[in-house]
Amino acid sequence: MATTSDIRNGLCIRYNNDIYKIIEFLHVKPGKGPAFVRTKLKSVTNGKVVDNTFPAGRKIDDVRVETHKFQYLYNDGDTYHFMNEQDYSQIQLQKSALDTPELMKEGEIVTIIINSEDDMPLSVEMPLSVILEVTHTEPGVKGNTATNATKPATVETGASVNVPLFINEGDKIKVETTKGTYQERIKE
Repeated sequence: MATTSDIRNGLCIRYNNDIYKIIEFLHVKPGKGPAFVRTKLKSVTNGKVVDNTFPAGRKIDDVRVETHKFQYLYNDGDTYHFMNEQDYSQIQLQKSALDTPELMKEGEIVTIIINSEDDMPLSVEMPLSVILEVTHTEPGVKGNTATNATKPATVETGASVNVPLFINEGDKIKVETTKGTYQERIKE
């Protein structure tokens, strides 16, 4: 058993007969009244996100988990296939267990969180950023860079990312995986 002071991003807890992963939290100490912890929880079974507020000091039922490095192989429909880097065993996960499947390219190394009690995969953690090639975008207009204007671009995984006007087809860009936003152009 843990308490609300142990809450951190990525912690898996048992709540309302389901397992949730904490994706955001905020400890609040108002001037009047008791402290509390405001959280955003994502169900690892169906992907739903719920907001919940825990009173400070409340006991929470944490789930013991292990993390393993897996390589993303391919997907067929809503089923994604991964291979363990140590023993080369393969597992399949549904699309709902993934945070940003549209930014994952074949061969990408991800961390899969597995429940220690029953060896069930709970969720997939992507790297903080990925490098993807732009496959389609409209050409930028020369001289139109004084503002922070952006345009949509399609990357090699099929995802759409808003990029600055100077990005062209064939450029490699760094994309933040948590928000799916452009970070920078990669020079080769």
